Amino acid sequence: MFHQRTLRKRLGFKLTLAVCATALVTITVFAVSNIRSHSRSLLAEVERHANQLSEAVKSGTEYDMLGNQRERIHESITRMGHQPTIERIRVMNKSGAVIYSSDAGEIGKMVDKKAESCYMCHSAGRPIERLEMKERTRVFRLQPGGPRTLGIINPIYNAPSCWTAACHAHPRSQVVLGVLDVTLPLAEVDKDIRAAQVEVVVFALSAIIALSLIVAFLVRRWVDVPVEELVEATQRVAGGDLRHTIAETRDDELGMLARSFNNMTGKLSEARLQLFQSDKLASLGRLAAGVAHEINNPLTGVLTYSSFLLKRTKDQPELQEDLKVIVRETIRSREIVKSLLDFARQSVPKKTEADINEIVSRAASVVESQLALNHVAVSRNLDPGIPKAAVDANQLQQVFINLFVNASDAIGPKGGTITVSSAALSLSPVGITQIKKAQCPKRHSLIDGEVRIDGRPSVRLKARSDGNEGFIYLNPMYGMGGHHHGIPVDDRKVIALSCPECSASLLQPNRECPRCGAAVYAFESPPKGLVEGCSRKGCDWQRWEEVDATGAREFVELRVHDDGCGIAKDHLPKIFEPFYSTKGQKGTGLGLSVIWGIVDNHNGTIHVESEPGAGTTFILRLPVRA
Repeated sequence: MFHQRTLRKRLGFKLTLAVCATALVTITVFAVSNIRSHSRSLLAEVERHANQLSEAVKSGTEYDMLGNQRERIHESITRMGHQPTIERIRVMNKSGAVIYSSDAGEIGKMVDKKAESCYMCHSAGRPIERLEMKERTRVFRLQPGGPRTLGIINPIYNAPSCWTAACHAHPRSQVVLGVLDVTLPLAEVDKDIRAAQVEVVVFALSAIIALSLIVAFLVRRWVDVPVEELVEATQRVAGGDLRHTIAETRDDELGMLARSFNNMTGKLSEARLQLFQSDKLASLGRLAAGVAHEINNPLTGVLTYSSFLLKRTKDQPELQEDLKVIVRETIRSREIVKSLLDFARQSVPKKTEADINEIVSRAASVVESQLALNHVAVSRNLDPGIPKAAVDANQLQQVFINLFVNASDAIGPKGGTITVSSAALSLSPVGITQIKKAQCPKRHSLIDGEVRIDGRPSVRLKARSDGNEGFIYLNPMYGMGGHHHGIPVDDRKVIALSCPECSASLLQPNRECPRCGAAVYAFESPPKGLVEGCSRKGCDWQRWEEVDATGAREFVELRVHDDGCGIAKDHLPKIFEPFYSTKGQKGTGLGLSVIWGIVDNHNGTIHVESEPGAGTTFILRLPVRA
């Protein structure tokens, strides 16, 4: 189970760990950079202070140096050099000898020119006249392991006031007379740097801990819990509980996943019911085929003897009423069994060239007596010039018998007329060719038997537009339009179409609709090639190149019209479904299903036009060539 998995294998733990590791690296880099920047800032501030101090010393001793007041100079340097913030002050001549110093023990000594930044002035073997401040400062330790010290040298230049003074001892050509060296202790600066380092480290650790807790909480709430619910739901569905759903309380991707999961389980539940229904239909077909003779024989015997008794009991009205009920119900039972057999025995038609008009006439002759009892007349308006067609004559005769009987039932006992007509047509493939197979690039079927358009299975595409996601159901009749959109679609917005199974895109790159310029979708309809269409709502452009290449086809059109009660619009999309009947107890709901199957097996089409009170017209179109 999900709850029994180790912590390190959980998605939430891995995500939290990745975020915290990223934060640790980022904050560490920031902390190190901040400490270095702070240290450089403090040191630069001390350098500026030391430079200002050295300038102040030069200014304070300038008058005494011009007057060669050595005692006063020594006293000033000693007094200033013993300030708490100053480590040492000394003045060296151009040869490197210390002539003044706050440390009396250094006076008269020579300094090492290769140490203490002296090499900056003497690196080329002669004194450099001008140096930048960063080249005049150095940081060193007076003793190993001791506190750091900052030293700054300030050259004493031979100004005009020097070589014009009465006591001058240097020629005018000498540029640098000596060097003022000031050193300052960095103990307080180092203390501040260490305090700043501690603060930054404490802040970094606190930030990492706080961020880890916040991320762990959010990941647990936004990722772990929904994923656990999803895993538990999938396990329950895998166990057969297709009624289990996930709460759809979120608007993000996980919420979309929950909605998709619930939609999937709903579809699976419907598919299971349909499969169960299909199994029932298959079992019914096998049952009907198996018991046909066993049922028909007793029914024939019952009908024969009850009819015989009905004739012999003309003088017994009460008994005749009972016998009439037996005869009527026996006939109805036999019709039900016959309809079940017709539905179960839909087979591949054995096509031969036949005269359609002759088939219609034979069918009318078969039911002529039955229609006459209901005062229904058949008016034939058959075109004698229609070509013969490749059809199964017996199956087609069954189609017209069923249509005539249905028309008679719609007319009722008041009587009326059934008009049957025939004509030859030459039609382009648009509007008459049905897309019976549709596949995505990965060979998943796109045909949806649940959603039907004009009684035909639709082509289902997954659609996404402007944040909405759902399905679009295409009319399977090529070029007819009238597609059903399961989501709101703005015809000005771009719509993405893909396979409902694998989400493979069905949009054609670099292809535009020749009518409106919108993106073009495409899917395979084996073995007849690629079907293309416009993705924009309201534009019904389609192209089926391989079918279009066949050109116009010859058809025989047959219309069966009655002046009966008509069919309500709500019933029209369902009349070809098995066991759907508008006759109540009088019908089995299988007659039109049988008709549909026969016409479809002949690669023809059947269409219904009807209005309540104005009658009904069934329009059949059968191809002349198979």
